[in-house]
Amino acid sequence: MIWKSLLLFVLGMSGFLAGMWIMRTGMERMAIDRLPQIISRFVKTPTRGLVTGTALSALIHSSAGVSIISIGLVSAGVMTFADSLGVILGTNIGTTFTTQMLSFDLDMLIIPSVVIGVILSLVLRGTYKYIGLAVLGFAAIFLALELIERALAPLSQMPWFKDILAESSHHPLLGVLAGCVLTAIITSSTATTMLTIVLAGQGLIGLEGAIAIILGNNIGTCITSVLAAIGQPLNAKRVALAHVILNVLGVLIFLPFISALADLCRLFSDNIGVQVATSHLLFNVISSLAVWPFTKWYADLVVWLMPDRTVKP
Repeated sequence: MIWKSLLLFVLGMSGFLAGMWIMRTGMERMAIDRLPQIISRFVKTPTRGLVTGTALSALIHSSAGVSIISIGLVSAGVMTFADSLGVILGTNIGTTFTTQMLSFDLDMLIIPSVVIGVILSLVLRGTYKYIGLAVLGFAAIFLALELIERALAPLSQMPWFKDILAESSHHPLLGVLAGCVLTAIITSSTATTMLTIVLAGQGLIGLEGAIAIILGNNIGTCITSVLAAIGQPLNAKRVALAHVILNVLGVLIFLPFISALADLCRLFSDNIGVQVATSHLLFNVISSLAVWPFTKWYADLVVWLMPDRTVKP
């Protein structure tokens, strides 16, 4: 029984990641030639950068993708390090869009999405045909979530599994560590968030423990920016550092207030899945908007922390 559940879980997680890739690829292909121009053109102020980063991350369902493009543009000298910070703040907000959408029970859309996706892929021409690919990815994601839910159902009856999750719920640092490591391994904060929502929905983990994992995955998602900055010019590395500092400081500030955040999320809905998604939204929005008015000073702080040591006094 346990091996059957593990196999189903692996298939479900693989399907989810594949669905995310398909949906993201479909959206990216529609604007693959325009994304760099769009980002570099609309980032001249922190506000415009934040809006641009939010919109693009929501549209292509990949904050990592937008962050990597930003690092590339900074490396090429097309965009300044300071201008990139608004985009990074925006990607943290935009990444919550997919989680919000998937936190609702949309299983009835699976079959229509498959049918519509196939039709659009066959009928549309040029880059527009990728709309169908994005819709098919959407359907694949929900099919995968169904598999994950079925895989976790037997585990809910196993005392040792309950004990592990309960321990994480009572010790937020363990939850943060678990979220950080899992997200770093699978390089998808959305996947970690959705797994957390499924666990919470099946009563395997409480809201406070789920929020701790959500906080951790915001640190783990920085691994993509860090890897993308390796071997790049100094300003590109500063973009990655700014991303890391933003999320780590945000987690440290929110950590003592997990219970208060949980109480606030309960006001929005009685559905624990929606509550978990709401905590993800609130953390990212509050963290980004708190830094937004001070983007210039934040840039100066990062430059101070990572100075250009080749410049002689």
